[in-house]
Amino acid sequence: MKAVGYKKSLPIDAQDALFDFETGTPEPRGRDIRVAVKAISANPVDYKVRKRAEPKDGDVKILGFDAAGVVDAVGPDVTLFRPGDEVWYAGSIQRQGTNSEFHLVDERIVGHKPKTLSFAQAAALPLTSITAWELLFDRLGVAPGKSVDPRTLLIVGGAGGVGSILIQLARRLTGLTVVATASRPESRKWCLDLGAHHVIDHSKPMKEQIDALKVPPVVLIAALTNTDQHFAALADIIAPQGKLGLIDDPASLNVNLLKGKAASLHWESMFTRSSFQTADMIAQHNLLDDVASLIDNGVLRTTLDKVLGKINAANLKQAHALLEGGRATGKLVLEGW
Repeated sequence: MKAVGYKKSLPIDAQDALFDFETGTPEPRGRDIRVAVKAISANPVDYKVRKRAEPKDGDVKILGFDAAGVVDAVGPDVTLFRPGDEVWYAGSIQRQGTNSEFHLVDERIVGHKPKTLSFAQAAALPLTSITAWELLFDRLGVAPGKSVDPRTLLIVGGAGGVGSILIQLARRLTGLTVVATASRPESRKWCLDLGAHHVIDHSKPMKEQIDALKVPPVVLIAALTNTDQHFAALADIIAPQGKLGLIDDPASLNVNLLKGKAASLHWESMFTRSSFQTADMIAQHNLLDDVASLIDNGVLRTTLDKVLGKINAANLKQAHALLEGGRATGKLVLEGW
């Protein structure tokens, strides 16, 4: 089968940072399904793994997490899917990735693809949908429901992949006031179009902008990018007994800044359930099916921004470069082989 991988952690402009190669088609065992991959999307975790996880001598690492495709074969213990089913998922950080024609994945972290979306549109969503859903409902403890909620959710980095889903979930499924941050006119418009009540500029002092909005107390904060840079400001903004959730990789944080307000810090990693084979691992299957239903019913929309072409090393290098530059709005997708 065709695949894209790397042998050494190199800058993305290096010739062999990613390369095309041929490898054997894997066989499903246990609860694994084998998916014929039709489309993938690129995420910041792809380039972060490429930079810090160098394969052992001679090994080739295949990156990629988001995928949409068709079940090609199933392991003997599979009960949720059968060959021919259209699926979407975000994979496991412990295994080879989705930048390959065929891919093995545990059925418990796979959902049925939304019927109203193309493979490309669907591939944009799984990782960010899981992350946003778990962050909002599992980590920050928000209860779904449109009753009035006298709190504000501040989303730092609203135009990114996770922010684009989180804005929609919070606006469509809760009564929270949603304030997103964006620093460019196009990303500001993107956040407003997705449903944010207000947008502020994270490149300028944020507390003054929040105060000027006269919104309910900022009890919940989703810090999605540059958390170490913004942490002092966020600690100043957060309401007493608030909750701050983050998904990025700050070098260090002075968590003592939260003590006076008895505010709590919550990490979200969508790979936790699959990495540790948690008892509730199937929650991601159920979550993806729920998100698919919300999409098919017109509640949520895809966050696809650009299709960069077919799945190959040249196009994946372009996607990594765009993500590393921090200039992407929405999701970057590759489709076909």
